[in-house]
Amino acid sequence: MTETKRDRQFRPVPVPSVVLGGLFGARQDAVCDTTAETLLDRCVEAGMLKAIDVDQPSPGVVIPYHSMSPTVPATEHKAMVSTQMFWDSDLGKSIETVAYSLYRKPNPQLEARVDAIVDLYGRLQREDGYLNSWYLRVVPGREWTNLRDTHELYCAGHLIEGAVAYYQATGKRKLMDVMCRYVDHIIGKFGHGPDQIAGYCGHEEVELALVKLARATGEQKYMDLSKYFIDERGTEPHYFDIEARRDGRDPQNFVFGSYHYNQSHQPVREQTKVVGHAVRAMYLYSGMADIATEYNDDTLTAALETLWDDLVTKQMYVTGGIGPSAANEGFTDYYDLPNESAYAETCASVGLVFWANRMLGRGPNRRFADIMEIALYNGSLSGLSLDGKTFFYENPLESAGKHHRWIWHRCPCCPPNIARLVASIGSYMYAVADDEIAVHLYGESSVKAEVAGTRIELSQATRYPWHGAVRLTLKVEKPTRFAVSLRLPGWAKGARLSIDGGAVDLAAVTVDGYARIEHEWTGGEVIDLELPLIPRALWADPRVRQDTGRFALMRGPLVYCTEAVDNGEGLNALTVTGDPARAGESEVAALGGAVALDIEATRDLSAGFDGSLYREAPPATEPVKARFVPYHLWDNRAPGEMLVWMRGGSKKSGA
Repeated sequence: MTETKRDRQFRPVPVPSVVLGGLFGARQDAVCDTTAETLLDRCVEAGMLKAIDVDQPSPGVVIPYHSMSPTVPATEHKAMVSTQMFWDSDLGKSIETVAYSLYRKPNPQLEARVDAIVDLYGRLQREDGYLNSWYLRVVPGREWTNLRDTHELYCAGHLIEGAVAYYQATGKRKLMDVMCRYVDHIIGKFGHGPDQIAGYCGHEEVELALVKLARATGEQKYMDLSKYFIDERGTEPHYFDIEARRDGRDPQNFVFGSYHYNQSHQPVREQTKVVGHAVRAMYLYSGMADIATEYNDDTLTAALETLWDDLVTKQMYVTGGIGPSAANEGFTDYYDLPNESAYAETCASVGLVFWANRMLGRGPNRRFADIMEIALYNGSLSGLSLDGKTFFYENPLESAGKHHRWIWHRCPCCPPNIARLVASIGSYMYAVADDEIAVHLYGESSVKAEVAGTRIELSQATRYPWHGAVRLTLKVEKPTRFAVSLRLPGWAKGARLSIDGGAVDLAAVTVDGYARIEHEWTGGEVIDLELPLIPRALWADPRVRQDTGRFALMRGPLVYCTEAVDNGEGLNALTVTGDPARAGESEVAALGGAVALDIEATRDLSAGFDGSLYREAPPATEPVKARFVPYHLWDNRAPGEMLVWMRGGSKKSGA
């Protein structure tokens, strides 16, 4: 297999350029019909609009402070936070979700609600461009005094992303102009000059948002600001130490007592281990990858590839979930991947999709795209119910029946995050360079783009991920030579490719796990890709002690699980005896036509224990059929137990 050079620049296609059907089309419809409005409704119920309405009295502290460190005195608010500080980010992501939904289904009522919110932000903005509802309405005069803890630039980042999406959806520039004025203010505030601060945010996010703003406006200064924040992070003297002393705080009195928590313990190019808060890490690496692409920065790419391997080989769940610990919402030790207590925040998997997608900016590579797909279908999509009304914050891989979707959360970052990802997923499926279009993800869709100076339309006809046949057709404005790169998933053993019925030698055209077909396309060509969807058992490295002696079942990119609604209570009493590769397949109407898998198994019986907890003889067993359903769809029917890692399985099929 040949490898590509890093001097190419691939950028995702705009969201409006892709129309989706199939699984993601249905999920986007749920976002349009339900989730987008739900997000705005619940932001209003939480009091977020009152916080930005200058015609109403300041709401004050609605959500109480909580300490960022157990040693901080209860009266010392300077080193404490309230989730109310993040409200601008929640509104920004909700606006972004609405914007993406308007691409698919125009909704004048929803659009008018966002217009009203935009008007409120326009009136709230200070004359010098500054814009943050917490600092303008609750603690005025405290701005730029605690970047470490209070998410000031993080909130700006999400508002920027919302502004860009809303402009692209509606053509309305008001919020974009508001945010450009704010970023111009930030540019003047940050740096090494007189009266500037050489800082960066404690919660990364603004870095990737600034890249979006630069691409949308063509303003290089916004790209340069993103690069500044990345280059500055973790340098000495440490900005957060300087900031704390200037604000009368003890620099050592910090959550978890380490800057590993927010990835500022070292300059980013020197970091080799993924540590700290999982969402912060994913947003940072996403911004780094964007800057690596835009500046052709091999030093950033090399650092990111080291961090990538550290994550996916030692710290990632089979679902693409990351961050096992609730204590720091993040990473612990290598191979520490508990199942029932897994935190695996929805936002973290969404962030992994962001990062993986941006790693493809320097060229298609299965190494990143396969993980993007796994994190998308499993770790992320599980966070949103089929009807778009309820959510998961944590995503365990085992439940005793007490973990259920909820309506809202005191820190409602995950609902709009998964909603905006689902609503924009078309832009993650395709990317274009000057003379190439890459297909990273499969699904019923069509994309319009410009490649090699000509307008093209590429369509996929498929029932993927339920079926593995993908037919791609091309329309071109005029006969043009360019490349089409198609991902060949690592699990797709025996994949086949043909063009107009003629077989293609995959070994001869595969580059970094993609079939790269360079051709003079005339339009009307038909490309057929067959991806075998054979159920397979996956076994964990024995150092993942929680999974020893168990297997996880996958079919294509989907992780499967057992649920009590299909198998009864006591899922840990099941032992799979059949070969996963020979599993029976059937569609489940209640789960949107998802393919379920049925495999021979036995169940341990409690009969004969006669009231005793232990006995010398092993339990009796009975033969059963174990039903597996896609993990991302669990808890969409009746509440009950769920289990991913099972006893038994055929080691041969997982080899």
